[in-house]
Amino acid sequence: MERRILGGTGISVSEYAFGAMMLGKWGNPDHEEGVRMLHTALDAGVDFWDTADMYSDGENEQIVGKALKGRRDEVVLATKGFFQMGSDPNQGGLSRRWLTRALDDSLRRLDTDYVDLYQVHRPDPTTDIEETLSVLTDFVRAGKVRAIGSSDFPAEQIVEAQWVAEKRGLARFRAEQPPYSIFNRAIEAAVLPTARKYGMGVLTWSPLASGWLSGKYLKPSDVDLSEGRRTLQAHKFDPALPENAVKFEAIAQLKKIADDLGRPLTHLATAFVRAHPGVTSAIIGPRTPAQLDDLLAGADLVLDDDVLDRIDEIVPPGTDLNPAEKDYTPPALADKRLRRR
Repeated sequence: MERRILGGTGISVSEYAFGAMMLGKWGNPDHEEGVRMLHTALDAGVDFWDTADMYSDGENEQIVGKALKGRRDEVVLATKGFFQMGSDPNQGGLSRRWLTRALDDSLRRLDTDYVDLYQVHRPDPTTDIEETLSVLTDFVRAGKVRAIGSSDFPAEQIVEAQWVAEKRGLARFRAEQPPYSIFNRAIEAAVLPTARKYGMGVLTWSPLASGWLSGKYLKPSDVDLSEGRRTLQAHKFDPALPENAVKFEAIAQLKKIADDLGRPLTHLATAFVRAHPGVTSAIIGPRTPAQLDDLLAGADLVLDDDVLDRIDEIVPPGTDLNPAEKDYTPPALADKRLRRR
């Protein structure tokens, strides 16, 4: 497993990160199997683990905590906070009030006294970024957190956070976690260059584009909208939508490239993400041991320029095949009242 340095932190991490989101009731409910999968990944050199408080309502962190027992020093551990964790409106967001409790709750579930990387899961338009960076700085000074990062931040908000940290003498974001795949390349335009400019590590999620690049969906009839995440995110999967219909032709062309390499589509997809010089680690999120084994087997694939050029012809750099798939929409676009008199 190749290794890279996480931004300017000096922390060495594997170029695969184990994204544990699918362990627990959202995916694989078998805790013991989840622990075995995490240990299998660690034994294969994947020592960068990523979770979040909201995954399976905290159950995910508990599974990761079980896997950490006796092996904590071997793992670079990352978790996240922001999303609502209760009915109280103050049980979410990026306020000092909430993040102080959220981190302590995460540490308790993970059964550890520190995390290596604590990330704010989304931007919070209701909280001043100085307020958020201030409490995150206190976490670092208290020894509960080694480094801080953001997730799904637009380039302009990454810049603002860096400026505020410098102006106020606060800890700065050392990492960003955006979605990135052959089908979702918008971050190439601004987010990745901005992160590199500020010396931030980047761990990208969903290299298989929510399963589209797993080889599972080769034709419209393969998409069942009545089960799994497809029931909650139909806009990403409904083949009747033109933005999704074009994916089938792209998959056919990408599969031809993978076949020419003698590899499955999953290996091509993860190798593409790792090929970008701005990416530190690609988050893999297996649900089953078989999926993990397949992804680990693709860790040795390096794509040459000819292959990357062929991919660029299928999905142009800096573009998303389906622009509606964004997981963060700025308030100015989400709330029409903010753009009308």
